[in-house]
Amino acid sequence: MTALRLGTRKSLMATTQSGHVADVLSRLTGHAVELVGVTTEGDVSRAHLAQMGGTGVFVSALRDTILSGEVDFAVHSLKDLPTGPAEGIALAAVYRRDDPRDALCGPAKLADLPHGARVGTGSPRRVAQLRALRRDLEVVPIRGNADTRLSKVTDGELDAIVLAYAGLGRIGRREAVAEVFDPDAMLPAPGQGALALECRADRADLIELLATVDDPATRAAVTAERTVLAVLEAGCSAPVGAYATVEDTTDVEQSLRLTACVVAVDGSRQVRLSASGHPERAEEVGRELAARLLAQGADQLMGERHIEPR
Repeated sequence: MTALRLGTRKSLMATTQSGHVADVLSRLTGHAVELVGVTTEGDVSRAHLAQMGGTGVFVSALRDTILSGEVDFAVHSLKDLPTGPAEGIALAAVYRRDDPRDALCGPAKLADLPHGARVGTGSPRRVAQLRALRRDLEVVPIRGNADTRLSKVTDGELDAIVLAYAGLGRIGRREAVAEVFDPDAMLPAPGQGALALECRADRADLIELLATVDDPATRAAVTAERTVLAVLEAGCSAPVGAYATVEDTTDVEQSLRLTACVVAVDGSRQVRLSASGHPERAEEVGRELAARLLAQGADQLMGERHIEPR
């Protein structure tokens, strides 16, 4: 039996999470899976993500290798996926979500950092929510893999940085975490903590095989979150947070609860709302909540996308 070729970015975090998916898929289906490293524009450019058009720059090269037949499928951090459809590409599975929260890495919790502390992040969403929590912070744009970013704290260049808690867990670096932000304080990016498996849309056999690792609750949750982003026409680099959960309400019923926010980049204003519904209505719930956000002026808070130190 020929091994399936799994396309992945070459970073430690990407290969670790892709390797985990490969192991689970092999165990459940009996198919061998080999990793194929792919270099993306986001990996080689030193420009900030917002200047390159958002985190979709990590995705296009992987999709090209799928369409060319160089690989059979790819694993992405789902928060990196653009919300629009990609011609010839199918989202075959959404793997069970890890902890979606953001984490502060440094010597102290956010409240205990000194006045004017320098905190690094490459995300406009995190910039906006950090400034909403503490207006005195100097938020510094940073790029690079997790180890590179963490070294900026240990070297004294920054007082702290913010990274995804799930990613830190995948590479065994949770000892660097001083605080994990509750979603009430900092809403995650849509799809954060979840992994997406994509393949060619005309590979029905492969779509069926990859669906073995699909998690319906995670798929419903991230569908609601990403629908908010799509309706707002915000893009992956906008100051938008969204987080949905699916919970059992009775022995036979489930309920999806979605919260989303749009925050001005300077942290001065925000619109934050919640909605709920059946998981089968995930897209509809997302659309309805996005419409309510827009009705309350959310679009006026998304004009400034760049990240500049205060």
